[in-house]
Amino acid sequence: MNAVEHSDRLSVFKTYKLYVGGKFPRSESGRVYEVTDSKGKWLANAPQSSRKDARDAVVAARKAFGGWSGATAYNRGQILYRIAEMLEGRKGQFVREVADAEGLSKSKAAAVVDAAIDRWVWYAGWTDKIGQIVGGANPVAGPFFNLSTPEPTGVVTVVAPQHSSFLGLVSVVAPVIATGNTAVVIASADAPLPALSLGEVLATSDLPGGVVNILSGRTAELATPLAAHQDVNAIDLTGADAELAKELEIAAADNLKRVLRPPVSRHRPEKEAQGAAHPQAVDREDWSADPGTRRLTAFLETKTVWHPTGALGVSGSSY
Repeated sequence: MNAVEHSDRLSVFKTYKLYVGGKFPRSESGRVYEVTDSKGKWLANAPQSSRKDARDAVVAARKAFGGWSGATAYNRGQILYRIAEMLEGRKGQFVREVADAEGLSKSKAAAVVDAAIDRWVWYAGWTDKIGQIVGGANPVAGPFFNLSTPEPTGVVTVVAPQHSSFLGLVSVVAPVIATGNTAVVIASADAPLPALSLGEVLATSDLPGGVVNILSGRTAELATPLAAHQDVNAIDLTGADAELAKELEIAAADNLKRVLRPPVSRHRPEKEAQGAAHPQAVDREDWSADPGTRRLTAFLETKTVWHPTGALGVSGSSY
Protein backbone atom coordinates (compact mmCIF):
# COMPACT_ATOMS: atom_id res chain seq x y z
CA MET A 1 0.00 0.00 0.00
CA ASN A 2 1.22 3.45 -0.83
CA ALA A 3 2.41 5.31 2.27
CA VAL A 4 0.34 8.34 1.29
CA GLU A 5 -2.82 6.19 1.30
CA HIS A 6 -2.09 4.62 4.68
CA SER A 7 -4.66 5.92 7.18
CA ASP A 8 -3.55 4.18 10.38
CA ARG A 9 -0.96 6.77 11.33
CA LEU A 10 -0.73 8.43 14.72
CA SER A 11 -1.43 12.14 14.93
CA VAL A 12 1.46 14.38 15.91
CA PHE A 13 0.25 16.32 18.93
CA LYS A 14 1.54 19.82 19.37
CA THR A 15 3.78 20.53 22.34
CA TYR A 16 3.03 24.03 23.60
CA LYS A 17 5.91 25.92 25.17
CA LEU A 18 6.54 29.28 26.77
CA TYR A 19 7.94 32.16 24.74
CA VAL A 20 10.75 33.90 26.64
CA GLY A 21 13.63 35.89 25.19
CA GLY A 22 12.80 34.83 21.65
CA LYS A 23 13.09 31.14 22.57
CA PHE A 24 10.62 28.39 23.46
CA PRO A 25 11.55 26.90 26.83
CA ARG A 26 9.50 24.51 28.88
CA SER A 27 8.77 25.65 32.41
CA GLU A 28 11.88 25.28 34.53
CA SER A 29 9.75 23.44 37.09
CA GLY A 30 8.74 20.84 34.52
CA ARG A 31 5.07 21.31 35.47
CA VAL A 32 2.19 21.20 33.00
CA TYR A 33 -1.57 21.42 33.35
CA GLU A 34 -4.46 20.20 31.24
CA VAL A 35 -6.24 22.62 28.95
CA THR A 36 -9.77 21.70 27.89
CA ASP A 37 -12.32 23.20 25.55
CA SER A 38 -15.66 24.66 26.60
CA LYS A 39 -17.15 21.15 26.75
CA GLY A 40 -14.39 19.68 28.89
CA LYS A 41 -12.58 17.88 26.06
CA TRP A 42 -8.82 17.68 26.48
CA LEU A 43 -6.90 19.90 24.07
CA ALA A 44 -3.29 19.95 25.25
CA ASN A 45 -0.94 20.11 28.20
CA ALA A 46 0.25 23.69 28.68
CA PRO A 47 3.41 24.59 30.61
CA GLN A 48 2.69 25.81 34.12
CA SER A 49 5.13 28.65 34.62
CA SER A 50 6.98 29.15 37.87
CA ARG A 51 8.25 32.26 39.60
CA LYS A 52 11.66 31.51 38.13
CA ASP A 53 10.13 31.60 34.65
CA ALA A 54 8.60 34.98 35.51
CA ARG A 55 11.97 36.35 36.66
CA ASP A 56 13.63 35.05 33.48
CA ALA A 57 10.98 36.81 31.41
CA VAL A 58 11.69 40.11 33.18
CA VAL A 59 15.43 39.73 32.52
CA ALA A 60 14.71 39.10 28.83
CA ALA A 61 12.33 42.07 28.62
CA ARG A 62 14.82 44.41 30.28
CA LYS A 63 17.60 43.26 27.95
CA ALA A 64 15.43 43.94 24.90
CA PHE A 65 14.13 47.31 26.09
CA GLY A 66 17.09 49.44 24.99
CA GLY A 67 17.06 48.28 21.40
CA TRP A 68 13.28 48.26 21.03
CA SER A 69 12.70 51.69 22.62
CA GLY A 70 15.59 53.08 20.59
CA ALA A 71 14.19 51.84 17.28
CA THR A 72 12.39 54.35 15.12
CA ALA A 73 8.63 54.48 15.43
CA TYR A 74 8.42 53.75 11.71
CA ASN A 75 10.44 50.55 12.16
CA ARG A 76 8.23 49.42 15.05
CA GLY A 77 5.20 49.99 12.84
CA GLN A 78 6.72 47.85 10.09
CA ILE A 79 7.28 45.00 12.52
CA LEU A 80 3.74 45.18 13.93
CA TYR A 81 2.40 45.09 10.40
CA ARG A 82 4.60 42.06 9.71
CA ILE A 83 2.95 40.31 12.67
CA ALA A 84 -0.43 40.91 10.99
CA GLU A 85 0.94 39.45 7.75
CA MET A 86 2.16 36.31 9.50
CA LEU A 87 -1.15 35.87 11.31
CA GLU A 88 -3.03 36.17 8.04
CA GLY A 89 -1.06 33.21 6.72
CA ARG A 90 -1.86 31.09 9.79
CA LYS A 91 -5.47 32.15 10.16
CA GLY A 92 -6.85 28.61 9.99
CA GLN A 93 -4.83 27.45 12.99
CA PHE A 94 -5.94 30.38 15.13
CA VAL A 95 -9.56 29.98 14.12
CA ARG A 96 -9.47 26.40 15.42
CA GLU A 97 -7.73 27.38 18.65
CA VAL A 98 -10.02 30.32 19.36
CA ALA A 99 -13.12 28.24 18.60
CA ASP A 100 -11.97 25.56 21.05
CA ALA A 101 -10.84 28.04 23.70
CA GLU A 102 -13.94 30.22 23.70
CA GLY A 103 -16.64 27.78 22.63
CA LEU A 104 -17.38 29.68 19.43
CA SER A 105 -18.56 28.46 16.05
CA LYS A 106 -15.95 28.46 13.29
CA SER A 107 -17.58 31.49 11.64
CA LYS A 108 -17.58 33.52 14.87
CA ALA A 109 -14.03 32.44 15.67
CA ALA A 110 -12.97 33.53 12.18
CA ALA A 111 -14.48 36.96 12.83
CA VAL A 112 -12.53 37.20 16.10
CA VAL A 113 -9.26 36.27 14.40
CA ASP A 114 -9.89 38.78 11.59
CA ALA A 115 -10.50 41.48 14.19
CA ALA A 116 -7.26 40.55 16.00
CA ILE A 117 -5.28 40.81 12.76
CA ASP A 118 -6.88 44.18 12.03
CA ARG A 119 -5.99 45.28 15.56
CA TRP A 120 -2.28 44.71 14.83
CA VAL A 121 -2.63 46.83 11.68
CA TRP A 122 -4.41 49.55 13.69
CA TYR A 123 -1.60 49.83 16.21
CA ALA A 124 1.07 49.55 13.49
CA GLY A 125 -0.35 52.73 12.03
CA TRP A 126 -0.21 54.55 15.36
CA THR A 127 3.47 53.98 16.18
CA ASP A 128 4.72 57.11 14.41
CA LYS A 129 1.66 59.24 15.12
CA ILE A 130 1.07 58.97 18.86
CA GLY A 131 3.91 61.41 19.55
CA GLN A 132 2.07 64.08 17.60
CA ILE A 133 -1.03 63.55 19.71
CA VAL A 134 0.52 63.63 23.18
CA GLY A 135 3.66 65.69 22.51
CA GLY A 136 4.56 69.03 20.97
CA ALA A 137 5.92 72.51 21.59
CA ASN A 138 4.68 74.37 24.66
CA PRO A 139 4.24 78.17 24.82
CA VAL A 140 6.52 79.72 27.46
CA ALA A 141 7.25 83.29 28.57
CA GLY A 142 10.88 83.60 27.64
CA PRO A 143 13.48 82.99 24.93
CA PHE A 144 13.21 79.22 25.11
CA PHE A 145 12.03 76.27 23.13
CA ASN A 146 9.95 74.03 25.39
CA LEU A 147 9.27 70.61 23.89
CA SER A 148 7.36 67.68 25.38
CA THR A 149 7.85 64.21 23.91
CA PRO A 150 6.45 60.83 24.97
CA GLU A 151 8.82 58.05 25.99
CA PRO A 152 8.10 54.40 26.87
CA THR A 153 7.79 53.49 30.54
CA GLY A 154 9.91 50.31 30.38
CA VAL A 155 9.05 46.70 31.21
CA VAL A 156 5.29 46.17 31.49
CA THR A 157 3.59 43.13 33.02
CA VAL A 158 0.32 42.39 31.23
CA VAL A 159 -2.34 40.24 32.89
CA ALA A 160 -4.21 39.24 29.73
CA PRO A 161 -8.01 38.97 29.59
CA GLN A 162 -9.24 35.63 30.88
CA HIS A 163 -12.09 35.04 28.44
CA SER A 164 -11.07 36.80 25.23
CA SER A 165 -8.08 34.57 24.64
CA PHE A 166 -6.95 36.15 21.38
CA LEU A 167 -8.64 39.44 20.43
CA GLY A 168 -8.44 40.66 24.03
CA LEU A 169 -4.85 39.44 24.27
CA VAL A 170 -3.81 41.32 21.14
CA SER A 171 -5.70 44.41 22.29
CA VAL A 172 -3.64 44.66 25.48
CA VAL A 173 -0.23 43.56 24.13
CA ALA A 174 -0.05 45.50 20.84
CA PRO A 175 -0.31 49.02 22.34
CA VAL A 176 2.35 48.21 24.94
CA ILE A 177 4.98 47.34 22.35
CA ALA A 178 3.76 49.86 19.75
CA THR A 179 4.94 52.66 22.05
CA GLY A 180 8.37 51.13 22.68
CA ASN A 181 7.80 49.19 25.88
CA THR A 182 8.62 45.52 26.36
CA ALA A 183 6.11 43.09 27.84
CA VAL A 184 5.83 40.09 30.14
CA VAL A 185 2.43 38.60 29.35
CA ILE A 186 0.46 36.25 31.61
CA ALA A 187 -1.89 34.40 29.26
CA SER A 188 -5.45 33.40 30.11
CA ALA A 189 -5.21 30.58 32.65
CA ASP A 190 -8.04 28.50 31.18
CA ALA A 191 -7.40 29.30 27.51
CA PRO A 192 -3.66 29.86 26.99
CA LEU A 193 -3.20 28.07 23.67
CA PRO A 194 -3.87 31.01 21.29
CA ALA A 195 -1.40 33.10 23.30
CA LEU A 196 1.30 30.41 23.19
CA SER A 197 0.76 30.02 19.43
CA LEU A 198 1.06 33.80 19.06
CA GLY A 199 4.60 33.43 20.41
CA GLU A 200 5.44 31.32 17.35
CA VAL A 201 4.18 34.10 15.09
CA LEU A 202 6.15 36.77 16.97
CA ALA A 203 9.33 34.71 16.67
CA THR A 204 9.08 34.75 12.88
CA SER A 205 7.95 38.33 12.36
CA ASP A 206 11.17 40.34 12.88
CA LEU A 207 10.20 41.21 16.47
CA PRO A 208 13.43 41.14 18.53
CA GLY A 209 13.59 38.41 21.14
CA GLY A 210 12.52 39.56 24.59
CA VAL A 211 10.19 42.35 23.43
CA VAL A 212 7.21 40.10 24.19
CA ASN A 213 7.47 37.18 26.62
CA ILE A 214 4.48 34.88 27.11
CA LEU A 215 3.85 32.80 30.23
CA SER A 216 1.03 30.36 30.93
CA GLY A 217 -0.12 29.01 34.27
CA ARG A 218 -1.93 30.20 37.37
CA THR A 219 -2.55 33.91 37.11
CA ALA A 220 -2.10 34.78 40.80
CA GLU A 221 1.03 32.65 41.13
CA LEU A 222 2.73 34.61 38.34
CA ALA A 223 1.23 38.07 38.76
CA THR A 224 2.06 38.44 42.46
CA PRO A 225 5.87 38.25 42.15
CA LEU A 226 5.81 40.31 38.95
CA ALA A 227 3.81 43.07 40.63
CA ALA A 228 6.46 43.22 43.35
CA HIS A 229 9.44 42.88 40.98
CA GLN A 230 11.73 45.90 41.25
CA ASP A 231 12.69 45.80 37.57
CA VAL A 232 9.10 45.91 36.31
CA ASN A 233 7.98 49.47 35.62
CA ALA A 234 4.25 49.04 35.05
CA ILE A 235 1.43 46.53 35.21
CA ASP A 236 -1.83 46.11 33.31
CA LEU A 237 -4.45 44.46 35.54
CA THR A 238 -7.05 43.83 32.81
CA GLY A 239 -7.28 40.07 33.40
CA ALA A 240 -7.24 40.18 37.21
CA ASP A 241 -10.41 39.82 39.25
CA ALA A 242 -11.21 42.48 41.84
CA GLU A 243 -9.54 40.73 44.78
CA LEU A 244 -6.34 39.92 42.91
CA ALA A 245 -6.19 43.38 41.33
CA LYS A 246 -6.23 44.97 44.79
CA GLU A 247 -3.37 42.74 45.97
CA LEU A 248 -1.33 43.53 42.87
CA GLU A 249 -1.86 47.28 43.24
CA ILE A 250 -0.52 47.14 46.78
CA ALA A 251 2.52 45.14 45.67
CA ALA A 252 3.10 47.49 42.71
CA ALA A 253 3.24 50.52 45.00
CA ASP A 254 6.59 49.42 46.42
CA ASN A 255 8.54 50.83 43.47
CA LEU A 256 5.82 53.20 42.22
CA LYS A 257 4.82 51.14 39.20
CA ARG A 258 2.41 52.68 36.77
CA VAL A 259 -0.86 50.70 37.10
CA LEU A 260 -3.63 50.32 34.54
CA ARG A 261 -6.68 49.21 36.49
CA PRO A 262 -9.32 46.85 35.09
CA PRO A 263 -12.50 48.66 34.04
CA VAL A 264 -15.65 48.49 36.11
CA SER A 265 -18.21 46.09 34.68
CA ARG A 266 -20.94 47.88 32.77
CA HIS A 267 -23.01 44.97 31.52
CA ARG A 268 -23.38 42.21 34.08
CA PRO A 269 -25.53 42.23 37.21
CA GLU A 270 -23.78 41.76 40.54
CA LYS A 271 -25.59 38.50 41.33
CA GLU A 272 -24.35 37.06 38.03
CA ALA A 273 -20.78 37.97 38.94
CA GLN A 274 -21.12 36.39 42.37
CA GLY A 275 -22.73 33.25 41.01
CA ALA A 276 -20.24 32.64 38.22
CA ALA A 277 -18.06 29.58 38.63
CA HIS A 278 -15.04 31.58 37.44
CA PRO A 279 -15.75 35.28 38.00
CA GLN A 280 -12.33 36.20 36.65
CA ALA A 281 -13.33 34.68 33.28
CA VAL A 282 -16.00 37.34 32.62
CA ASP A 283 -14.42 40.12 30.60
CA ARG A 284 -15.38 43.67 31.42
CA GLU A 285 -14.51 45.27 28.08
CA ASP A 286 -15.99 45.10 24.62
CA TRP A 287 -12.91 44.06 22.68
CA SER A 288 -14.66 44.52 19.33
CA ALA A 289 -15.12 48.26 19.97
CA ASP A 290 -12.85 51.00 18.63
CA PRO A 291 -9.77 50.78 20.89
CA GLY A 292 -8.97 54.49 20.74
CA THR A 293 -5.67 55.75 22.15
CA ARG A 294 -6.22 55.05 25.86
CA ARG A 295 -3.96 52.02 25.97
CA LEU A 296 -1.32 53.69 23.81
CA THR A 297 -0.90 56.49 26.34
CA ALA A 298 -1.25 54.30 29.45
CA PHE A 299 2.43 53.36 29.53
CA LEU A 300 4.07 56.51 28.20
CA GLU A 301 6.05 59.05 30.20
CA THR A 302 6.36 62.68 29.10
CA LYS A 303 9.84 64.20 28.84
CA THR A 304 9.97 67.99 28.65
CA VAL A 305 13.11 69.75 27.42
CA TRP A 306 13.94 73.46 27.67
CA HIS A 307 16.40 74.92 25.17
CA PRO A 308 17.45 78.57 24.78
CA THR A 309 16.58 80.20 21.48
CA GLY A 310 19.56 82.57 21.67
CA ALA A 311 19.78 86.31 22.41
CA LEU A 312 17.54 88.54 20.29
CA GLY A 313 19.05 91.63 18.66
CA VAL A 314 17.40 94.95 17.93
CA SER A 315 16.00 93.58 14.69
CA GLY A 316 14.37 90.70 16.53
CA SER A 317 16.56 88.03 14.99
CA SER A 318 18.87 85.76 16.98
CA TYR A 319 22.59 86.24 16.59
